[in-house]
Amino acid sequence: MSKKILTSIFIFLILFPLNSFAKKCTGRMVNPVTDICWSCILPISIGAAPTATGLTPDAINFPSPVCSCPAPPPVFVRVGVAVGYWEPIRLVDVTKEPFCFVGIGGKKIDPGISVGSGSDAEKNTGTELNPSTWQVHWYDYPVFSMLSLIMDSLCLENTKSFDLSYLTELDPLWNDDELTFLIDPESILFGNIIAQAACAADCLSSSLWLPLDPLFWCSGCQGGMYPVNGNVIHHNTSIQSSALVVSRMIYKLHRQVSLPITSGPEAICHSIPSPMIKKSQYRTQLAVPVPTVDPILGCNQLGKSSFFWESFREIPVQGEDFTYVLWRKRNCCVL
Repeated sequence: MSKKILTSIFIFLILFPLNSFAKKCTGRMVNPVTDICWSCILPISIGAAPTATGLTPDAINFPSPVCSCPAPPPVFVRVGVAVGYWEPIRLVDVTKEPFCFVGIGGKKIDPGISVGSGSDAEKNTGTELNPSTWQVHWYDYPVFSMLSLIMDSLCLENTKSFDLSYLTELDPLWNDDELTFLIDPESILFGNIIAQAACAADCLSSSLWLPLDPLFWCSGCQGGMYPVNGNVIHHNTSIQSSALVVSRMIYKLHRQVSLPITSGPEAICHSIPSPMIKKSQYRTQLAVPVPTVDPILGCNQLGKSSFFWESFREIPVQGEDFTYVLWRKRNCCVL
């Protein structure tokens, strides 16, 4: 190599140090008007009959248009109309940069603690693979409650304001596969070829219709639910990996009984705490960096193939972390 080339490289490194190309925390505030796919609220149904149809499949509804629920004395029984709809309930940041809050402006805080990310994942998994490690920030985002769009109290969550409710950086189980085993000991039963081959059926079902709830260990085309943390050891695109991490986070919160069952005939009167995920009652929609507000590509079942909607959704340097809107099916008895 000539002296002239070496001199040029030396000058370039002085003028443009390597840390200037280091990954930075980027993002923006999610706009509830322009960044949310409002057509994802469809279908809306009364009983089993849709009153407003959509372009995405619907979960199972209450079979009758008339419903009854227990009520305090002296009424004892509350009779109403069985309504089903989809609602946005959470924002979910998925980022490789710890403490980077993508969906609220790309702000980063320094908590004074070290959290593993990127190449540190290899130490956590104990494997020679080079997995990606993601952190998740979980925001309460009850848009319908905040905008007073649903007036019946039985159809509203207790949370009525925007709030940051979970940071995986503070969860010792999130980046450690061995500690994660404490909440998913059954994972040892599904680490075999037969169980993983069944996920192909879940991939096909979630892409064409709804995910298969009995195959709870599968996240369709994205991969497996286990380990229930942010270590994604197989090679995926960033969109696929982040979508998988969202599914795992939902599974984790169900396992910790932090998310209830809100759809189906059994949930018509009240939501039901459940340690098992009901995949068919959830949809995800990418909001940051490039929102998917198209009625066909915007609402995606858990495990649905990202082949048709992930193109041009990741922006190098400026948009390599993501924020998803989590939609959930709600059945309730309305007066």
